Amino acid sequence: MRGAPTILHLDMDAFYAAVEQAAKPSLRGKPVVVGGLGPRGVVATASYEARRFGVHSAMPTGQARRRCPNAAYLTPRFSLYRQVSDVVMALLAELSPLVEPLSLDEAFVDLEAGGTPPDAHAAQETARRLRADIRAATGLSGSVGLAGSKMIAKIASEQAKPDGLVTILPGSERQLLAPLSVRTLPGVGPATAETLRRAGITTVGEAAEAGEDELLRLLGRAHGSGLYAMARGIDERPVVAERASKSVSVEDTFDVDVTDRSRVELETRRLAERCAARLRAAGRSGRTVVVKVRSYDFSTLTRSETLRGPTDDPVVIREAAARLLAAVYTTAGVRLLGVGVSGLADFTQEDLFAQAAPAGPEAASATPADGRTREPTVPSGGPGPAAPEPAPGARRWLPGLDVLHRELGRGWVQGSGLGRVTVRFEEPGSPPGRVRTLRADDPALESAEPLPLAPTASHAETPAGVSSPAGHARPAGYSSPPASRPKSSPSEGGAGSPEEGMSRP
Repeated sequence: MRGAPTILHLDMDAFYAAVEQAAKPSLRGKPVVVGGLGPRGVVATASYEARRFGVHSAMPTGQARRRCPNAAYLTPRFSLYRQVSDVVMALLAELSPLVEPLSLDEAFVDLEAGGTPPDAHAAQETARRLRADIRAATGLSGSVGLAGSKMIAKIASEQAKPDGLVTILPGSERQLLAPLSVRTLPGVGPATAETLRRAGITTVGEAAEAGEDELLRLLGRAHGSGLYAMARGIDERPVVAERASKSVSVEDTFDVDVTDRSRVELETRRLAERCAARLRAAGRSGRTVVVKVRSYDFSTLTRSETLRGPTDDPVVIREAAARLLAAVYTTAGVRLLGVGVSGLADFTQEDLFAQAAPAGPEAASATPADGRTREPTVPSGGPGPAAPEPAPGARRWLPGLDVLHRELGRGWVQGSGLGRVTVRFEEPGSPPGRVRTLRADDPALESAEPLPLAPTASHAETPAGVSSPAGHARPAGYSSPPASRPKSSPSEGGAGSPEEGMSRP
C-alpha cells in the first residue's frame, strides 16, 4: 500500500459503442448496442443512451431489443477497436514504463515508476492531462481512478463513470469499502458470494468484522486470508508491465444447433486454423491443444492433448483437434465450438513426422472446397484465414460493417434482407450521411476496412441522457481539484459520484 494515490486505473467509457458513435456521425447521441446479433447473441457494450433503457453488457441481444427497440444494433469491428486501443495504450506508455493492460479499454499505470511525484496533486494533474490527450487523439472519453492500490483505483474509476476522475486518498479505504457488496472484491464470484451470504456476510465491512479465522473456515486458507486483507483495504499487488498469456483460443456460437457431424468437423478445422493464425500473429507456440464443445442443453465438454513440443503449425493443431473431436458425441446438437492452445512458448520444437500427417493429398483434402458451408454468424473477433469468397448473390451484409461503393463512396451497413442492403454513406469526421437501399448483389458494392477515427468537437460532448443529480455523499478522503461542476451517472457494475470539478474539454 502506498502513501500517495499514484496507482492509476483507466477505463474507457462504453468503449465499443463509443468507437462506433465516433466512426458513424449519424449515431452520435443515440442508443447504440454492439454485440452478437443472432438469436443467441449477447451484448458486448451498450452506449449510455441505451443504458437508460436497462440495456447492459452480457444481456441477451433479444432481451436488449425488447427493452430498446430503436437502438442501432451493430456487429463488432475488433480491428478498429484494437487500433483505437493501441493509441490509448501508447499514451499510457508515455506516463510510465509500468502499464498493465487488462483489456482493449482498461489498464493500470504505476505513475511513480514514470517519475510522477508521490503526492495527490501531481497524480491528479497527470490524470487530467491523460484524459485530455485521449480526447484529443481519439475523440473518446475515459474514466480515471487514483488510489494507493490497484483494487481501490479500480473502484474509483467505476465511481468516476462516465468521463470523470476520482481520487481516493490512502487511509480512507476501509470507510469506502465498508458498505460495498463483497462482489466488489477481486476474486469474489457468485459461488464465493453465496457461501458468504449463507454465513450472513454480504458487505465488505461485514467480511472485515467477521475476522480472518471465520473467513478461513468458510473459504479455505488461500482464499480466506486474501479476502480478509482486501476487506480491510490492503492490496499489495504491483502493476505488472507484461501479463503473460496462458492460452490462445477461438470459438464460435451457432445460431442453430449443428447436428451434422461433417459440419462439426469442418467448423473445428476452421477454428484450428484461426487459432494457429492467432498464435503466429502473436509470435507464440503451444504444446497443449484443447477442444471445447457446448451442447444444445448448455453442458460443456473439453478435451485436451499434449504434444511432444510446442507448435504453431496449423496442420498439427488441426489434426490434434480432429483426434479430440472424434471422442466427443455431437449428434444431439452443438451450440458452441472452440479450439485453443495452451502451454505457450516463444519457440517451436516440432516433429512433423510424429505429430502431423505428411503435407500431401491427405492434408490437402482436409481443406474444404469453396462454398461448401458458410462461416458462423457470431465471429469470435480473432484474426484468421480469409473465408472463401461467396457467390455474389450469397453475400451477407452484417449491420455496422464498412462498405465501399464505386460511385457513392464509403459507408456502413444499416441492415439487409430480401435481396436488398441499406447503406448509410458517411465516414468519421463527415456530417451525417444519406441512406441508400441497393441490391445485395450490386457489383459496385464491396466490403471495406474501417477508417481511423477523426475526433470532432461535437463528439466530445457529454453523452445524451446522462444527468447530474446533486447531493451525493462521499467517503472521507476524497480529494477535489478546483470546483467546476459535478456530474454523476450509473456505470457498469457499480455506482458512485465522480470527483467534482472535472471540467469537460
